Amino acid sequence: MRFTDFLKDKLLTISLLFFGLITIEIFLAIYPIGNFIKFYIPIILMLLYWIGISIEYFTKRKFYQNVFHTLDELGEKYLVNELIKNPNFIEGKLLKEVLEQTDKAMLEKVNQYKYLQEDYKEYIELWIHEIKTPITASKMVVENNKNEITKSIDEELDKIEDYTEQALFYARSNTVQKDYYIKKSNLKDMVNECVKKNKNILIQEKISINIHDLELSVNTDSKWIVFILNQLIQNSVKYRKEESHSEIEMYAKLGKENVILYVEDNGIGIKKGEITRVFEKGFTGTNGRLSNKKSTGIGLYLCKKLCDKLGIAIELNSTQGEGTEIRLVFPQGSYTILENK
Repeated sequence: MRFTDFLKDKLLTISLLFFGLITIEIFLAIYPIGNFIKFYIPIILMLLYWIGISIEYFTKRKFYQNVFHTLDELGEKYLVNELIKNPNFIEGKLLKEVLEQTDKAMLEKVNQYKYLQEDYKEYIELWIHEIKTPITASKMVVENNKNEITKSIDEELDKIEDYTEQALFYARSNTVQKDYYIKKSNLKDMVNECVKKNKNILIQEKISINIHDLELSVNTDSKWIVFILNQLIQNSVKYRKEESHSEIEMYAKLGKENVILYVEDNGIGIKKGEITRVFEKGFTGTNGRLSNKKSTGIGLYLCKKLCDKLGIAIELNSTQGEGTEIRLVFPQGSYTILENK
C-alpha cells in the first residue's frame, strides 16, 4: 500500500481539517490574541493529525503486507484467513470477518459438489458392476455356440468389457488412495495376466509377444498395474503395422534406484511433434484421427493419471514408422522393491 494512495483515501478528512483550521484562524483574528497563539493552535492540530494518520498508515500497511506475503507463499490461497493475524483496526477486523464468512460458504459449496460427485461415482461403479453380468452371460452363450458369427460377437463383447473397465478405473482415478492395496507384486505375474486377458485379439491380429527378464517384484497395486498394462497392449494392437509382422516385447531392468518395466512394439509410432502431448486428456494425434483407429484420447491420459497417484513414472519414446517404447519406472527402496530369489 503506497502512502500517496493512502492520502488520496484521506482526501476528504484532510480537506475538512484545512477548512476547520481556516475557520479557527478567522475567529482568532477577531480577538486581540498574540500571533504565537494564532500560529501555535493550527500547527499543533496539523501535527497531531499527521502523527495520527501516519500511525494508522504504518499499522495498516504492515497488516496488508502480511496478508499479501502470506497469499503469495500459499499454494492453497483460500487458507489465507487461517494464517493472518487478527488486526487491531476496524477495517481489518471487517475484512477478516468477510473472509471467514466466504471460507465457510465456499466449504459448504465444495462439500455439496463433493457429495454429488461421490454419489455419481457410486452410481457409475454400480452400473458397471451390473453391466458385467449380462456381458459375462453373453460370453457364456457365445462359448457354447461357437461359429463365425458368435466369434465376431465375442470380439465386440471383449471391446465392451474393456470400455466398461476403463470407465470404472476412470471413475476411481481421483480417489486411487482409497482404492489401492500396496503389496509385493511380481512383474511376470502381472504381465502374464494382462497377456492372457488380451490373448484373443493378439491371436486374431497375429501379434507375437516376447516376454523375458521379468523375475522382479515391486511394491504396488497389481490390479491397477494390470489395467495400465492392458491399456498399453491395446494401444500397441490398435497402432500396429497392417502390412508387416507385429511384435510386443516386455521386459524389466533393475536399476540402482528403480525398476523399469519396458513395453515396446514395432508399430506405426508417433510423430515427433506429438510425443509430448500423448498423455493429455482427449489428445488423439495424427494416428488417432485415422478413420480405422477410433481413438478417444483417454487411455494414455488415464495411465499417466494412475501412475502419478501410485508414485510411478511413465515415460514414452517413439519413432514414426518404427515403433513405440513405454517405460514404467517403479521407485526402488527397502520398502518399495524386492527381487525374487
